[in-house]
Amino acid sequence: MQLLQLLIDGISQGCIYGLIALGFVLIYKATETVSFAQGDLMMVGAFGGLTLMTFMGLPYWIAVPATIIGMALFGVGVERVVVRPILGQPAFSIVMLTIGVGFVLRGVITMIPDVGTDTHTLPVPYAGGVLRFGGLVISAEQTVVIASTALLCAALYAMFRYSKLGIAMQAASQNQLAAYYMGIPVQRINGLVWGLAAAVAAIAGLLLAPITFVHANMGFIGLKAFPAAVVGGFGSLPGATVGGLVIGIVESVAGFYLPEGFKDIAPYIVVLLMLVLKPNGLFGEKLRKKV
Repeated sequence: MQLLQLLIDGISQGCIYGLIALGFVLIYKATETVSFAQGDLMMVGAFGGLTLMTFMGLPYWIAVPATIIGMALFGVGVERVVVRPILGQPAFSIVMLTIGVGFVLRGVITMIPDVGTDTHTLPVPYAGGVLRFGGLVISAEQTVVIASTALLCAALYAMFRYSKLGIAMQAASQNQLAAYYMGIPVQRINGLVWGLAAAVAAIAGLLLAPITFVHANMGFIGLKAFPAAVVGGFGSLPGATVGGLVIGIVESVAGFYLPEGFKDIAPYIVVLLMLVLKPNGLFGEKLRKKV
């Protein structure tokens, strides 16, 4: 029963890692670059929800979709104003740019008086609820995280599988030049991908906030979501979710059974093993080039 409880805790935390890793994978598939601002976008989304609910007094069911839509528009704006002008430059330039965007977002939030320097509680209607199955205890927050992640993954799968927009995104991710010649607006698609990644990050922030509170440094969780993307395979959306679950479960079990400190390094040990045994990740595609 104790191991089962650890698995539930790990799955709950792994869902958050998986959602942030989805943002990594979405942007990588569209632009073949890695955005290290995903964790900070998640933090901004959590603060956005906090602002609407606590300071503006909006009810939870209105504040949540408003935050997600606002973050999607913000992601589109970041791509248009900051990222698009340097597309075509070396990948290292774009990586450094996204790191800079993350620092700017964190700095701006920190400079807001009485908000950025404090730790806040996100008022959610399900806070404090508990489900009991014999000796197994599952909090309402964990239940919402797991259920929301499953629904979001199903919605993304349906979008990429059946909608014209999803098919266009897949085409652009596989070959942008060919997609452009086929009439697909590649630049617009890239902006939508960044908006979708920011919206997913906002959902992760809203789900994580009731568990770990809202503060300016909560975006550092993105450093553990990156190993999830590597484990699952950077080119695979299902792999991002599975990788997040793997990292979450390993972290939960290591934190209980191994000495103090192993919990923090366990995700990176898993990444090193994965790079040695299966460099493309669990669901990564094998790419070959003729030289």
